[in-house]
Amino acid sequence: MKQLFSIFIFSCVMLGVTISCTNKLLNPPPLDAFNDAIHHWNLEHKERNYARYEPVQYREIADNFIAYQNEDGGWPKNIDWLAVLNTDSVYAALKDSYKQSTLDNRNTFPQIEYLADVYRITQKEKYKDAALKGLNYLLNTQKENGGWRGWDVDAITFNDDVTTGALELFRNIVQGDDSYSWLDNTTLQRIKTGYEKGLQMVLDCQIIQDGVKTAWAQQHDNETLVPVKARSYELPGITANESCGVILFLMGIDNPSPEVIASVQAAMAWLEKVQISGIRIEKIPLAEDQIINHEYPYDKIVVEDPEAEPIWARYYEVSDNTPFMCTRAGEKVWKLSDVNAERRTGYAWYGYWPKEVLKIYPDWLKKVSR
Repeated sequence: MKQLFSIFIFSCVMLGVTISCTNKLLNPPPLDAFNDAIHHWNLEHKERNYARYEPVQYREIADNFIAYQNEDGGWPKNIDWLAVLNTDSVYAALKDSYKQSTLDNRNTFPQIEYLADVYRITQKEKYKDAALKGLNYLLNTQKENGGWRGWDVDAITFNDDVTTGALELFRNIVQGDDSYSWLDNTTLQRIKTGYEKGLQMVLDCQIIQDGVKTAWAQQHDNETLVPVKARSYELPGITANESCGVILFLMGIDNPSPEVIASVQAAMAWLEKVQISGIRIEKIPLAEDQIINHEYPYDKIVVEDPEAEPIWARYYEVSDNTPFMCTRAGEKVWKLSDVNAERRTGYAWYGYWPKEVLKIYPDWLKKVSR
């Protein structure tokens, strides 16, 4: 499909059709991958009285990415990438620590993908150059163990798709994504090496209980690969949320090895085992003077409901799969009502993350079993 897309663009150029008209002719690159960053920007900017680019203005959005790109090739996090603002002023207002490049909050790898797609549409070298610069950042910051660190701890990080997001990008390139057909052989080989190293690390990190593989933690130690904590309320445990990102990464591998297939099967069995029935999470609107953050104008409570669809906890004990939560101060608790209000509303302790993988798993299993 991407090859046909590129041929169409080339034909437009040869026939004298200006690329600017493709805004109306072609679907622009998707922007869903930037929702997390924009959400975190919104948390700190209640008043947002500025214009924003429309999705069809992909050149302007890509130019925003270039303007914010750091010298090392990465990007600062938590920016409204669609904002029509003076980028120098926005950057200058950031705390020094927030100016540094990071993959946290699903950052850097989406910018690379977007820029590569815009280059495919426009054939403007500046977009290719920025994408290549971003790829080199990923290659240069990949750990020897195959993972990437997050914002909060120097460990292999699956939280916010940090490691899985980078590896998915590498996987897609290795598997022939033609948005990167311009890459030179040396860079392609570096990406292939990084992908293979990262894949083995993912398989090695899968947590084992009594000889049985389960799933993954948010963060794993760089040396021992055991689960480790990050922020005070992110304690070591098996996590249903981040594990789904790992499973999707593995399920996207063409012609997976028996080891990859067995890893996915074990993780899916664990998700089935730890699903919780009979409850749902309800949001209770708050009075204006009770709202802690304008992005979360509600409280959350657990409601018993025998008709509720299965739900999953964010964290499970590594030893016995008991669901747990945590206060901002780092105290482990087992009821949502015992989590302080700010973390109760501002963090996802329960969710339906496995629904996507459960939906596609049967077809994937049939495909790999042929």
